Amino acid sequence: MLKATLRSFLAHKGRLLLSALAVLLSVAFVTGSLIFSDTVSRTFDRLFASTAADVTVSPKEDLDEAVPSGRTATLPAALAERVRQVDGVTAARAEVDVEGLTVVDEENEPVGPTTGAPTLGTAWNPTERSPVELTSGHAPHGDGQALLDSETAGRKDVRIGDTLTVIAPPGSFEVRVVGIATFTTTNPGAALVFLDPRTAQTKLLDSPRAATSISVDAADGVSDEQLKQRVAAALGAHTYDFRTADEQAKSDVEQLGGFLDVIKYVMVGFAGIAVLVGVFLIVNTFSMLIAQRTRELGLLRALGADRRQVRRSVLTEAVLLGLVGSTLGLAAGIGLAAGLIELMGLLGMNIDAGEMVIGWVTPVTAYVVGLGVTFVAAYLPARRAAGVSPMAALSDAEVAGVGRPLRVRAVAGAVVGAAGAAALVGCVVAEQTSSAASLLGLGVVLSLIATVIAGPLLVRPVIRVLGAAFPALFGSIGRMSQRNALRNPRRTGATAAALMVGLALVGGMSVASASMTSSFDQQIDKTLGADFVIQNTNFLPFPEEVTDKVRGTEGAGLVVRGRFTPVAVRLPDGDRVETTAAGYDPRLDEVANITYVQGDSAAALADGRLAMDRDFARDHGVRVGSTVPVEFPGGRRAGLTVGALTDQDSAEGFGTQGGLYFGLATLERYAPGGQDSALYVNAAPGTSDDDLRAHLERTLDPYPQVQVRDLADYKQLVHDQIAVLLYLVYALLGLAIIIAVLGVVNTLALSVVERTREIGLLRAIGLARRQLRRMIRLESVVIAVFGAVLGLALGLVWGVCTHEVLALQGMTALAIPWTTIVAVVIGSAVVGVVAALLPALRASRMNVLAAIAHE
Repeated sequence: MLKATLRSFLAHKGRLLLSALAVLLSVAFVTGSLIFSDTVSRTFDRLFASTAADVTVSPKEDLDEAVPSGRTATLPAALAERVRQVDGVTAARAEVDVEGLTVVDEENEPVGPTTGAPTLGTAWNPTERSPVELTSGHAPHGDGQALLDSETAGRKDVRIGDTLTVIAPPGSFEVRVVGIATFTTTNPGAALVFLDPRTAQTKLLDSPRAATSISVDAADGVSDEQLKQRVAAALGAHTYDFRTADEQAKSDVEQLGGFLDVIKYVMVGFAGIAVLVGVFLIVNTFSMLIAQRTRELGLLRALGADRRQVRRSVLTEAVLLGLVGSTLGLAAGIGLAAGLIELMGLLGMNIDAGEMVIGWVTPVTAYVVGLGVTFVAAYLPARRAAGVSPMAALSDAEVAGVGRPLRVRAVAGAVVGAAGAAALVGCVVAEQTSSAASLLGLGVVLSLIATVIAGPLLVRPVIRVLGAAFPALFGSIGRMSQRNALRNPRRTGATAAALMVGLALVGGMSVASASMTSSFDQQIDKTLGADFVIQNTNFLPFPEEVTDKVRGTEGAGLVVRGRFTPVAVRLPDGDRVETTAAGYDPRLDEVANITYVQGDSAAALADGRLAMDRDFARDHGVRVGSTVPVEFPGGRRAGLTVGALTDQDSAEGFGTQGGLYFGLATLERYAPGGQDSALYVNAAPGTSDDDLRAHLERTLDPYPQVQVRDLADYKQLVHDQIAVLLYLVYALLGLAIIIAVLGVVNTLALSVVERTREIGLLRAIGLARRQLRRMIRLESVVIAVFGAVLGLALGLVWGVCTHEVLALQGMTALAIPWTTIVAVVIGSAVVGVVAALLPALRASRMNVLAAIAHE
């Protein structure tokens, strides 16, 4: 049996190649993501471990800043002198590290990275652990000098002697580049500007007595943990945060973890789609191979092989396929990881591909995924093969029938479909977002499984409709192509299922994204009353001097500032909720349209008061007049009175939990040092919008990071952000289509082999080669369009249910992108044509006599 199995596998290796490609893609994305994330993690672990001080003292921050406030947490620089007196300390340095700077050259072009990485301003305090070293020029001295990292200098063609303008939180200032610093370790992609320590304190923190942290070096024989305890005892354990080198490195890695997780989850998403779609392809391939080998399997049974041996033989072939696909997939995954590392290099993150990390988990995962996919996919065909009777060797009977198994599918599909429908209905009627989202996920999974199970039952009614015009358009060729697709509903259903999964995903996400876009458009139209909004390109806050210059712009009338701050509120029901609150100037009503359930803007923005979303207030037992304890950054606390309740759908809370906002006077009292994140500007009487825009753009020309947006621009900004999600979905669709094309090609190729004698007879009675190719192409097109129709129908249901979940968050508009749906159906027909090219060409080149004589 083993010899027979190996010979069978080698005899059909060409037919199994496309299935091996599906395994290869599945394994490649899994292993590529593991290798890439492990390599990047190891690289940054070494970077942070080698550069962290033995002990780092930093300001205590109890609140996470989900939305940037522009506030830089500081501590007294004089602490360094106190720390130096602690037993076991050899050195203590006051550090200055400020993110969110903008640096421009003499032509007012940004010098920093454009990939989302930050531009950092830091004090030049070189030590043995510094990640950079001075490689040309000299160290900065005094107000007007700075160093620039070599990669930024090379990328932007900045040289020693050039003048740069640094736009920092306290304001703008010019520096002359006097030296270039080169990274001795990995550059995480940031641009670094180094200033004299005194200058960094004055220009970046607006105080010569402030620092962002204190770096402490331990004496020989003193452990980091011992030094941490001694420094904490000297300064007060609860006053600041104290971290050892290991703890600081871990904290830095965690901050970077969000970026790495995004890449990892995207890769896992691709891997999941590849695995799911690959399963359909492998099931189809093995089912067809077993159907074609009915006589062979029957002969094995007649010669004495029992059911277990036949089943084991087929599963052994699947394991061999999995081994080959996994091995090739592991190699492809290494190449994919290397490509991602090179891509990161182009984006400014330099990782040495020669230090690629391939841990034992990676190959184990590769073979578990590859072997698992093929084994699971081949199990049902293997069971079917074991049922072949010895008498089948004497006839041309196929294993796959259309009787009882389809009835079983009908029952199973109906049961699973009913459960999925119930979950989706529950999602629609649910009133809590969390429960609605859970039911949506369950409904999507169950409805997908039900459609896959019941797919063959839908083949005949749907394809009869889709191919109804074929006989009229293409005559007997069209009729034969339609009947070929109807001949084996299981095969057609499994082939179309691969395409259906991808199109269901893109259909659902397209409806959801179109609904989100339409809802945001409605909300912006409803709430934004300002002529223009001034914002940073990446939504980071900007210096106060920008606000001052906007206010002084010719034609500018009312200017209302908006700021953000992290807060924690203690609620009457005992909950402590961390969220982001906003602060606004008076006259907010003139630039925003807010629906108040109780109170008004005057009550909301009054000193010591705040506004809150009515639903949030109701859920936590808050009413107008209630006093709510609020925690601000830096440990400040205040009891604020609820002055107004709003409708979150139209509140200027930017979708933050609770919709909290208050007056800027309140914000500046309890969270000083923040920066404006938005300016809402109305034109002065007698000034047109076009004139004001031109004046504002001229005013803001020295600040390339700040943009002037009107209502249409603001909408386009939201559209672009949602489009990023769509691009990911389209990429997943592309992967699904690639594997689906492989599936259609595989099915048609095996079908051609299966119908060799039939094709020979058709050619013998006068069917031309061109007609034969057209017949196979039409068969492929109708299968692909069948998959598209099922997928889009399922996707539309998912999309509508997703909209109901979004509606609970205020996004109530439902939009169906009919243009996208029509384009997908047309594209599916094109996919069918492309997938049929090679099988049709192969069929047309058959020798007629050899085909007729084929057994």
